[in-house]
Amino acid sequence: MPAHPDFSALIEAVIGGDGPTAREAAADLIAAGASPVQVLNDGLLVAMRLVGDKWKANEIFLPEVLMAVEAWTAANEAVEPYLSASALRDAKRGVVVIGTVKGDIHEIGKNIVATLLKTAGFEVHDLGKDLPASTFVSEAERLDADIIAASALMTTTMPYMKDVVEYLQSKKKREQFFYLIGGAPVSEAVAQAIGADAYGKTAEDGVRLALEAVATRHSRNQSN
Repeated sequence: MPAHPDFSALIEAVIGGDGPTAREAAADLIAAGASPVQVLNDGLLVAMRLVGDKWKANEIFLPEVLMAVEAWTAANEAVEPYLSASALRDAKRGVVVIGTVKGDIHEIGKNIVATLLKTAGFEVHDLGKDLPASTFVSEAERLDADIIAASALMTTTMPYMKDVVEYLQSKKKREQFFYLIGGAPVSEAVAQAIGADAYGKTAEDGVRLALEAVATRHSRNQSN
């Protein structure tokens, strides 16, 4: 394999939302001798950062972003068999479980946040809607997540966000996860009142806060 593999075909396929071509390009790179971590870091994650930049610049819109995520997933499936579990974990920014709280069936905002987190390189597990606190926590534990992200779109369901904090405290695991909340009725004051770690006003805010959280955790781990 050349010292500097050409990831342009893979990057272009992901940005263009072409899943079959992205999968083939990833497989070709592996076959030619590129390391799986290289393909992830220098190909797939670069592509998704560019997708995120285009989204923020209003050069592409949600349907194109969703197609790019699907192409990313197809290519990633071609790479994963060559990665050890530890290498796969290290190649990603972190692990997020995300869902809408109990009693709330609204998902559009949550879905946008989940998609943008993927474009930033996170491994995202969308748990769905109408979720009790126990589901957020048990899935975060099972998946060894870094971040629990919860959404509420109604004032009547927003109080259930506090249940996640209380459930974590009851299990003595509050410090294990970064708890990020968002949604139309939510505010910084709400986050402080219930003991959440952060509030994202927009989807982009949520991604920024998630990146800051994993960077802080990584720095803390290195110093210990």
